[in-house]
Amino acid sequence: MKKVFLTTIILFSIIFQKAMEQNKTENVPAVLNHIAVYVADLNKATTFYESVFNLKIIPEPFKDNRHTWFTLGPAGQLHLIQGAKGNEIFDKNGHLCFSVQSVDEFVKKLNAKNISFEDWAGKEKGVTLRVDGVKQIYFKDPDGHWLEVNDAK
Repeated sequence: MKKVFLTTIILFSIIFQKAMEQNKTENVPAVLNHIAVYVADLNKATTFYESVFNLKIIPEPFKDNRHTWFTLGPAGQLHLIQGAKGNEIFDKNGHLCFSVQSVDEFVKKLNAKNISFEDWAGKEKGVTLRVDGVKQIYFKDPDGHWLEVNDAK
């Protein structure tokens, strides 16, 4: 009787432990791995993202001259992929957003590079001040993808 009881307890413990392990993995949220941006001119896009955002290039496994990978730190990676036809029109609602220490300092950088920017409403050289105090601007990369820069902490 003791053996049956002990065996039952051990089996129950194993089943319970497996169920708890499965439950833990099922409830863990997914983590962003990378964002892929399809570009027409890989060299131009690479130079843009590297110089405007100070992104660091990381090794990419394909080594086919069609990809550039950047680290985004804990947020994941940005992959630029050569092959877009170009001349596409993108909606501002579909944008990538980068946070910086100071939007005002970032605006100086854009001005020095002759990159035009606007506020959310489209006012040239405008800066949007959200109700929570975050400043934000919008501009396009060389392929016309919308980018937001803000000072969210």
